[in-house]
Parts: sequence; C-alpha cells; structure tokens
Amino acid sequence: MTLQRRAGVSLWRQIAETLESEIKAQVFGAGKQLPTEAELAERFGVNRHTVRRGIAFLEQEGLLCVEQGRGTFVQERMVDYRLGKRTRFSENIEKQSRIPSGDLVRALLLSADETIARNLAIRRGAAVALIEVVGKVDSRPISVAAHHFPARRFPDIIEAYKREGSITKTLAHYGLDDYTRKESRITARLPTANECRLLELPRSQPVLVTESINIDPNGKVIEFGWARMAAERAQIVVQP
Repeated sequence: MTLQRRAGVSLWRQIAETLESEIKAQVFGAGKQLPTEAELAERFGVNRHTVRRGIAFLEQEGLLCVEQGRGTFVQERMVDYRLGKRTRFSENIEKQSRIPSGDLVRALLLSADETIARNLAIRRGAAVALIEVVGKVDSRPISVAAHHFPARRFPDIIEAYKREGSITKTLAHYGLDDYTRKESRITARLPTANECRLLELPRSQPVLVTESINIDPNGKVIEFGWARMAAERAQIVVQP
C-alpha cells in the first residue's frame, strides 16, 4: 500500500488515520500486537521515522500502547469494576454495555487453612468448597476469582454451580436471594506464572488483588474470596 501525497495531510497522519480505522473495524482487536515498525514502513512505502510519528500520535490519543522490548499493542478498553455493598460480576459488566462470561478453572473440596477458616468464621480443617473462575469481558480474560464456601452450609455447591454457571444463581438455589459485601481489601503485585497464563498477561504487568467477605442478611459469613484482576484492563471503583 503506497500512500498518496495529499495537500495539507502529512504521510504520518495518513498512517495514523489508516491504523485508527483498522482498529475501529477490529482488524486489530484490543490487546493485539501491531506489525513491527519495519513491516509497517514496508507496507506504507515510507521510512520507519514516519511510521514512528504516526504510532506516537495514536499512543497520545490512547489507542495504542508501546511497550519497550515487546512491541506496539492496541490499548485495552478499560473496565470500571465497581465494589459496593452488592457486587455482582455479570451485572457490573452488563451495565457498561459489554458481554460477561466465565470459564471454570477448578472446583473441589478442601480443608480450611488458618486464613480461610478465620475469614469464613469456621474451624480450621473444616470442609470448604473452592470454585475458581476466569471472568471474561467481551471474551477477553479480566480476572481470576477464587470463591470459598463452607461446605456444611452449602452441600453439593460444586454440582449446583456447574448446573447454574453463576455464583449468584447458585446461592439462590440454596434460598439465599441476597447477600452483601462485609469488607474488601485491595493490593497490587506482579502475577504468578499461572495467573499470566489464565489472564494472558506478561510477567511485567501487575494485577490488582481484592480479598472480600460476603455475608447473608443475618450477618453470617457465607463466602471468602479473592480475585486477581489485570490492572491494564480494569480499574476498581469503590462505592459506599
């Protein structure tokens, strides 16, 4: 593709306009890597400096992200993940006119260690059901959430979740139509190798970690969980 020299429109601007149109048309989707400067220079029939100016402009506009040593990527459309008294993943995402989904990573019974027992207000060694899910937005992984439930209160909850495919619907199966957030703790760190794989992240990109406790209308703890969210794809909005 050879650019045309148009009056008043520089070559780098034409490159920027072409790439912007292709990004909006999903030729290059969110998080996808663009061809190298050398490849783009060959495509447009210009030198690499001209390509670099076009890319720099799109980076300033928030459409591209240049990562040193890795390349140029289409900027993710940031998700506002709201933490409030009632936090529901699907509802959170749907309110932003986006499509939520989830993949079950693992579901098993385990014995509560000291941390889980303390947060669930049960004895250490008691049976706990773990349900771990990758949450997706528009088919793009955004979080890995581990949900812990006291198995005594929710017998066969793993089978119920596999039928329902939703934590909220699963709890409704046990007559719990409403539950609220008692507290949340938020930290940040670099991802583990497994989190990189599940979230499709490089090791250099941080994750936001939220620990939360949910309670029933009587104040009884029903769930302790933690979620690891890709910081480049989501920002946490704390609501009173």
